[in-house]
Amino acid sequence: MKPDPIVEEVRRVRKEHTARYGNDIHRIFEAIREKEKTSGHKPVNFGPKKLSDQKNLCVAEEPGDEYKTNSSKQSG
Repeated sequence: MKPDPIVEEVRRVRKEHTARYGNDIHRIFEAIREKEKTSGHKPVNFGPKKLSDQKNLCVAEEPGDEYKTNSSKQSG
């Protein structure tokens, strides 16, 4: 397989980054958390959402029924 220069660069940078923290995953994450605290940016939470909060979900009343979205089900 032909070497990919982009993959090689990513691997090199990753190796340098981990070496900076003694190849210790706990130290790496500690540094990440510290950077998050001092960045001034508001953290984003992409946690799970309740299905009932989402609109236009496809549902079928009975097996074999045509699928309808929640919005069309409510209006018709």
